[in-house]
Amino acid sequence: MTPPLAGKIALVAGATRGAGRQIAVQLGAAGATVYATGRSSRAGRSEMDRPETIEETAELVTAAGGTGIAVQVDHLVPEQVRDLVARIDAEQGGLDVLVNDIWGGDPLVTWDKPVWEQPLDKGFRTLRLAVDTHIITSHFALPLLIRKPGGLVVEIGDGTKAYNDENYRLSVFYDLAKTSVNRLAFSQAHELKPHGGTAVALTPGWLRSEAMLEHFGVTEETWRDGAATDPHFLISETPAFVGRAVVALAADEDRARWSGKSVDAGTLSKVYGFTDVDGSQPEAIRYIVEVVEAGKPADVTGYR
Repeated sequence: MTPPLAGKIALVAGATRGAGRQIAVQLGAAGATVYATGRSSRAGRSEMDRPETIEETAELVTAAGGTGIAVQVDHLVPEQVRDLVARIDAEQGGLDVLVNDIWGGDPLVTWDKPVWEQPLDKGFRTLRLAVDTHIITSHFALPLLIRKPGGLVVEIGDGTKAYNDENYRLSVFYDLAKTSVNRLAFSQAHELKPHGGTAVALTPGWLRSEAMLEHFGVTEETWRDGAATDPHFLISETPAFVGRAVVALAADEDRARWSGKSVDAGTLSKVYGFTDVDGSQPEAIRYIVEVVEAGKPADVTGYR
């Protein structure tokens, strides 16, 4: 059977690790050619100073059944993004899916401090990494994506619009960054509509990224042991889950029904029927609201 995204060209901006890596891999598993970009490569690390590289991501994409192409790009440098898109155009002649997953702000965020106690240099650097990078990438990539109808833009954030509108997100800068990403999807949906394009804001739930697993002192094989530290950790999900959500959107001929909306992977799993790698469908956002924030004991029954 032909993979659902065979012949499709995708750019996953910010594909070095975490959600971006598995979004790229799952697109590859669906048959796509995926350009995986980021700053961390075997030639050197970014300020994140982590071991994962874009070359590893591209290899995982190819191993999954797609074609992975690693390109080292700093998405804050317009010339580098311009050259990336020119390369995609020259090599592929078009672009079907753009995923803006660039972040890189974890080392900069000062949690739970009021704005007057926040270091301005780190705060504004966070906003540049989280917002400017997405705008720069869309600026150069969208003319290629709208060359034919049906293009998809996915803005990856943290928290749906509905959730973020009602909840303070850890600091002024983090709050503004994650709110802005959702709004970017709304704005781009408006601009893409005349060209037959779709833009969606998508958030994972409690993501078991490489850094999160390290934080809890577990591996993907032993992740349930993290419940000893925080019993609510049992609602967490692999990065593959949000990757499968992106695939579901990209493969849906009626994807425009989601344009301009903000949605989480758990909600999409109920609509499209995909699961996490363990066969479950974790609804982390709903769990956080109904259990964690309600002060109830940890119990994922009915939530995954």
